[in-house]
Amino acid sequence: MITLHTCLLLLTLSADTDASPAQISIQKAEAGIAKNPGHVPYHNALAMAYARRAREISDDTYYGKAEEVVEKTLQKAPGDFETLKVRCWLLLGRHEFAKARELAMTLNKKNPDDITVYGFLTDANVELGNYKEAIDAAQWMLKIRPGNVAGLTRAAYLRELHGYLPGAIELMRTAYDAVAYPETEERAWILTQIANLQLTSGNLAEAEKYATGALGVFPGYHYALAAMGRVRTAQKRYADAAEFYQKRYDASQHPENLYPLGLAYRRAGKDAEAERVFAQFEKEAVEESGGADNANHELIAYYIEVAKRPAEAVKIAEAELKRRNDVFTQDAYAWAKAAAGDYAEADKHLQSALAVGVKDPSILYHASVVAKKQNRMEEADKLLRQAAAGYCPEAVR
Repeated sequence: MITLHTCLLLLTLSADTDASPAQISIQKAEAGIAKNPGHVPYHNALAMAYARRAREISDDTYYGKAEEVVEKTLQKAPGDFETLKVRCWLLLGRHEFAKARELAMTLNKKNPDDITVYGFLTDANVELGNYKEAIDAAQWMLKIRPGNVAGLTRAAYLRELHGYLPGAIELMRTAYDAVAYPETEERAWILTQIANLQLTSGNLAEAEKYATGALGVFPGYHYALAAMGRVRTAQKRYADAAEFYQKRYDASQHPENLYPLGLAYRRAGKDAEAERVFAQFEKEAVEESGGADNANHELIAYYIEVAKRPAEAVKIAEAELKRRNDVFTQDAYAWAKAAAGDYAEADKHLQSALAVGVKDPSILYHASVVAKKQNRMEEADKLLRQAAAGYCPEAVR
């Protein structure tokens, strides 16, 4: 096992260029199936390996492969508990949060001691805005198996959502030290989360260090490239930010990854490139806006900040709020309503988000603007100071 401290000291070493952890798992599962085609656990392992590969390279075709394996397995073994766990994982990956929660609750009743199912309950409830239920599920994960990585990372995110950033960083570091060394993508993911936490806290040097560390562990990692784009934006190195965002989009060609690229081009003074990217973004984001896995948060921001079409932002935000009620969707809806001039409605939803304790600089900034419009000047100034202490992209012009 390698510690986080040691990893960051070894960033200059060349990275392993062999198969990724997910690719290795795929190979092992396929070899097992070849020897024993009827063995259900091998098929479950293959489906999970496909799902892991989808996260590694942000390629949704692997979710499709995993779903195909799951459907075939359930035909052979209807109601198999482990297969249904894989299905729940895939529902979360597809952002079908309500369906995932329903299935996870069913699985939890069948086996109340399965920590993976508690992880699914945590994830689904977080995305739906059911924070008490999410906390309860995460606590059960750590009660059943203290110190497990999945429980630690979920508890860290819940701490972040409730505004306890130092505690979130602490738990992420603890989780990192518990991850097996060969799990390069998982280690890179945790390093990226720490980078984002440091950025939210306003610690640019630390954010850059951890994002660089993630790229050292898993070269070309799409999440880490995005983190570096945010770091360079915060440093006002906009051309460099655009390079990282372009690499991120090249590695993960989803509409939501186009929006920050367009902003980076615009901030760098490359207006023609920005217009091209924004046009592509809007077209693709609108096409998928009715689905569960969408770029609606980015599309709302685009209609507000770039296109200046608040009515369309409100329409998208209203639809998204029916799907999920987390603090970030509350914020997106509130900002859309504010752009449309409905500051009372915006204030109501921002206060709901702030009541959770979230310290996200963008949410604080939006709340500051709305509080000012409501003539609560002292509150507005306080919120603005809090937002300025971290990385607030809306404040970057």
